[in-house]
Amino acid sequence: MHNNGKEKLVVEVVGAHNLMPKDGEGSSSAFVEVEFDNQRLRTQVKYQELNPVWEEKLIFHVNDVADLPYRTIEANVFNERRSNKTRNFLGKVRVSCSNVAREGEEQPQLHTLEKRSLFSHVRGELTLKLYLSTKEEVKQVVNGGGGGGGVVSKKNKKMQQQGGSLALPKQMGGQDSGKMGLWNPVEPGPGDLKPVVITALPGPVIPAGGGGGAVGLHHFRGGGVANEYALKETSPHLGGVSRDKTSSTYDLVEQMQYLYVRVVKARDLPVFGGSEVAAEVKLGNYRGITKRVSVGNAEWDQVFAFSKDCIQSSAVEVFLKESNKDDFLGRIWFDLNEVPKRVPPDSALAPQWYRMEDRKGERAKAGEVMVSIWFGTQADEAFAEAWHSKAANVHLDGLSSIKSMVYLSPKLWYLRVGVIEAQDVLLGEKGSSMNMVRYPELFAKVEVGNQVLRTRIASPGASRSLSNPYWNEELMFVVAEPFEDYLVVSIEDHLGGANRGEVVARFVVPVGSIERRMDDKVVVSRWFNLDTHQSNKGVARFASRIHLRASLEGGYHVLDEATLYSSDVRPTAKQLWKPHIGVLEVGILGASNLIPMKIKQGKGRSTDAYCVAKYGQKWIRTRTVVDSLAPKWNEQYTWEVFDPCTVISIGLFDNSRVDTNMNTNIRDTRIGKVRIRLSTLEADRVYTHAYPLVMLLPSGVKKMGDLHLAVRFSCTNTFNVLNMYAMPLLPKMHYVQPLSVAQLDTLRYQATNVVASRLNRAEPPLGREVVEYMLDHDSQMWSMRKSKANFLRLTNVLAWLVAMWKLVEMVRSWHKPVYSAMFVAALIVLVLLPELIIPCILLTMAATGLWRYRGRPRHPPHMDTRLSYAESVYPDELDEELDTFPTSRSPEVVRMRYDRLRSVAGRIQTVVGDLATQGERFQALLSWRDPRATFLFVIVCLVAAFGFYLVPIRWVVAAGGVYWLRPPKFRSRMPSCAESFFKRLPSNADSML
Repeated sequence: MHNNGKEKLVVEVVGAHNLMPKDGEGSSSAFVEVEFDNQRLRTQVKYQELNPVWEEKLIFHVNDVADLPYRTIEANVFNERRSNKTRNFLGKVRVSCSNVAREGEEQPQLHTLEKRSLFSHVRGELTLKLYLSTKEEVKQVVNGGGGGGGVVSKKNKKMQQQGGSLALPKQMGGQDSGKMGLWNPVEPGPGDLKPVVITALPGPVIPAGGGGGAVGLHHFRGGGVANEYALKETSPHLGGVSRDKTSSTYDLVEQMQYLYVRVVKARDLPVFGGSEVAAEVKLGNYRGITKRVSVGNAEWDQVFAFSKDCIQSSAVEVFLKESNKDDFLGRIWFDLNEVPKRVPPDSALAPQWYRMEDRKGERAKAGEVMVSIWFGTQADEAFAEAWHSKAANVHLDGLSSIKSMVYLSPKLWYLRVGVIEAQDVLLGEKGSSMNMVRYPELFAKVEVGNQVLRTRIASPGASRSLSNPYWNEELMFVVAEPFEDYLVVSIEDHLGGANRGEVVARFVVPVGSIERRMDDKVVVSRWFNLDTHQSNKGVARFASRIHLRASLEGGYHVLDEATLYSSDVRPTAKQLWKPHIGVLEVGILGASNLIPMKIKQGKGRSTDAYCVAKYGQKWIRTRTVVDSLAPKWNEQYTWEVFDPCTVISIGLFDNSRVDTNMNTNIRDTRIGKVRIRLSTLEADRVYTHAYPLVMLLPSGVKKMGDLHLAVRFSCTNTFNVLNMYAMPLLPKMHYVQPLSVAQLDTLRYQATNVVASRLNRAEPPLGREVVEYMLDHDSQMWSMRKSKANFLRLTNVLAWLVAMWKLVEMVRSWHKPVYSAMFVAALIVLVLLPELIIPCILLTMAATGLWRYRGRPRHPPHMDTRLSYAESVYPDELDEELDTFPTSRSPEVVRMRYDRLRSVAGRIQTVVGDLATQGERFQALLSWRDPRATFLFVIVCLVAAFGFYLVPIRWVVAAGGVYWLRPPKFRSRMPSCAESFFKRLPSNADSML
């Protein structure tokens, strides 16, 4: 279809940011030239402006709307020199027209300017809006120079630069683009709902000339689904880029200036003993108050930090006040112009005594206060413990929950308990009172903390007494240092009809006293005396004992994370650790365009955001930025790296514990999560990107904002890093004595509970909901969306096989005789010279790898909504995924979902059955299940063996290949004899019910 003249492509050039100065005076006079389908338009020139704003619409003809997604738009930014009418290149962007939206649904798209050649020097971003319109008209005349936009063909480029005017080409026809939706590629079953259209969810947009995002950038939400959830490269002003010699050593974050005031203590105050005093630091409208202390021991040693962008006064004041009184006892003040600057690693500024003045301005009797004051950055040692001006509205009880903090996961061990046998076990009171013909049903129950496992019931045998049960089972638990739990082994008799067994004997031992082992050496088993059941008279009935083999396994790595996203693969025992191979540095810069998460009284909708990052045993938590949808943290953290094939997880949460009026048991709300695999990062390169924060909500997939990070992976020795790729991923014990998949799932669940319990006991606590989200606690839950996504992933993996088969079929069809003849010739050459086959394959793979180096990914991976099958998920499937376990839905909904699951499982069952049938037909060749078929196959094998002995194998392969690749006119449309014979073979499907 062609355009009917109504649809026009509108490229609205909104603005640019942080352009490269090219006029020799520290600025640029920029304009944008946009090219689409041999049409070229340009904007006006914005003179002497590095952050120009145009907001101009450039309108292009569209010849074929259906072909639009396969077109691209190129926008070049130039600097115009008024002196000689030349221009300098400032950067370019190429945008796929698949991101073009409909009129009224357009969104600004932020693009990083790219180089034109290797020697180009560019920087900055360009913001565009792309949409189709039926209202706009193309201008008929174009003015050159600094005029407005117009259509210019390539051959008339010189005329446009000279300021001439051009006539426009004739308008072309087109069609309405229609409403675009996302269709489920998997056909719905009987219980599936009908497909629905998923549109982009609205979000806050920062205008072109408005305030910056979390890292000082003009950040925009992309238009269309593809750009909405895309990774965006940013250009923050990091400390390491600055040439200022006084800059902080924090080189992966932006510098944040603070005024620090340390109030240490006071003396000679004009009040009586028994009173309480407090210090108050005031800067403009911000006030920080110390804790109350007695006059006789007036020491606080508290630090107050005022952000430089909040300073609204030229002086800072320090008051000393008696409790419950408005008047101050003494006062000092400092002129901010005289405050010194301090940058680590300089030593801390020594506090000094200052004599205060009273309400009358006299200094004789007001006393003295010890204070130090300086300007610093977030790299200052006092930053973490300081009271911050932006948290002035937070209640004192909530201050501890907003500080930045570093946590360490407890050191986890696997505890292996082998319950072998017991001797001289007598029944308890209930068991002995029953009929003595009854056989005792004895089993062992092992408890470690909240973890409880049990053996099977010992079956009576002829060679063993009923009082000497034998199990020989191994049970696995997860324990953490310091070992506070006890190992409790009890022998119980399962009574018929009872929910619990009767304890007949018990053994207790501290976990810390159990033997530790680092390898697969056999642990010596031991006999332990049991505390037997006591009679009513309190006298022991008999002495019993149990045979155990217990050990703390230090050679395993205790998996507390999902195996695919593991951040650490070291064994538990530190003696088995190898030296680290590199360092991971992460600068958590800020976030932008966050969604309001809660409603506060008198403040409206707001978000109190903080970040949590987990790598290895080290967890970090940034400070909470209160009441901000574009928080800035600018905190930098470092981890040692022991294996490059690991993943760091960074999550964003809304702090629900800031307001003490809220329920103390409330859970912090998830905002989103980012995963970065270290092996995808180039060494010593700083990655600065805005990662989309995507969440699955009951209403569908939604972008919650963007998280701005700066990441660098530094290697101490490249050879050591490359050597890691030839080593096993997990420690040796995982291969020498492997654990089953069911064991690993159970132990991971236990490990997650142990880590969550320990971190929840820290101060301030790291909530269980945070730990479980970071460790992907619910990753094993059933999800129809994940099942379809994994099916599509498998399809994409196998797509290259399909492509190769199609290529061979194309050659075999002889549609291109030249290519088919060349393929047959190459086949004959390789058959006659078989020593060339493997070298040719390897050289082809090496050449393909070298060729694809040009198109290698330049950005780290991020959450892909299309890959996750989140853009077109059905509402009911999403509700099923977010349902609790066990389910909380009505029986009707559960029945419908069960029927849908049966439908999907039925299709899977059919595919598995077909695969089994083909395998069973191969087995039937020699099974004589079909005697005639087996007889024919045996005869053919005898004849073929004699033939292959006489004829060289290379001639057989060459002849067979040429016969198979013969032109279609020499083939029959009927199936071959071999194919017909194979399909007639029997399978076990005949015996299925």
